[in-house]
Amino acid sequence: MNKKTEPFQEDSYNRHSTWYINQFPEKEQKIKLLNGIKSYKGTINHWLQNQFFDCVKPITQYKNASWLTVGDAYGHDANYLIEKGVQNVIASDINDEFLAVSKEVGIVDKFSAENAENLSFDDNSVDYILCKETYHHFPRPYAALYEMIRVAKKAIIIIEPQDPILKMPLLMFMNNVLEKIKLGLINKIWKNRFSYEQVGNFVYKVSEREMEKFAAGLNLPMVAIKNFNPNFWFPGSEKIPAVKSEKRFRKILFQKAIRDFLSKLGIVPSQSMSIIIFKSLPEREIQESLTTNGYRLIEIPKNPYL
Repeated sequence: MNKKTEPFQEDSYNRHSTWYINQFPEKEQKIKLLNGIKSYKGTINHWLQNQFFDCVKPITQYKNASWLTVGDAYGHDANYLIEKGVQNVIASDINDEFLAVSKEVGIVDKFSAENAENLSFDDNSVDYILCKETYHHFPRPYAALYEMIRVAKKAIIIIEPQDPILKMPLLMFMNNVLEKIKLGLINKIWKNRFSYEQVGNFVYKVSEREMEKFAAGLNLPMVAIKNFNPNFWFPGSEKIPAVKSEKRFRKILFQKAIRDFLSKLGIVPSQSMSIIIFKSLPEREIQESLTTNGYRLIEIPKNPYL
């Protein structure tokens, strides 16, 4: 029994709210980190980050659309949208102390302190919501998911690590067999079955089927899925140019090519997924742009009883 009197999610959010502040307590430290966002362009780290941002690119063509970034600790995601010419972007995080400095140095234009489970925006008040590499930090991700779909008018974009179990039949088979022999035996093979972060949350990876069911349950029309492999970061990658003359970059290109090939064949699951859940059927132009950029469009049949 947890001796804490406050609900576990409150404890987790409180820990999250001070995480970056504890890592960078002084304003000068925050400014140094934020200036790094501007200076790291052209590096391996920048190239890897663009693997994520390329997933958003197909729907940034409407410059007048409004956007909200959720869990955007220092405004990096909002900054990408701004640089793409999107005119109305609000960066948000559970603590806005870092974002206030981000505005001072020109990383973001607007910001807000927001708990993902209780957003301060009206229903259907923001065209698109971007939640990049943040969903797995939430103590109650489904609560946040429903809240984001409430606020979004057109779509939400979730970019996260993929839960491999549904894409690895052998692992699922082994799980079923070993659990019959002894409960918990699979943990000796599936080492990261239960992963937790120091800030107090379970690392919640996503699956295609999970989001498909979510959309169907709310009678939403379409889900777009893109599988990709971006996890090749290493310390110091923000200092090495992403050019083929660099040995470390050539090594990443080789590793990624192999992983992409194996994922395409279905031998191993992709490392990450970009999932776009649409609240209304997107324009044909957007559908074509998504398909061109590697997305699969899953049309959800309408509930015949509603």
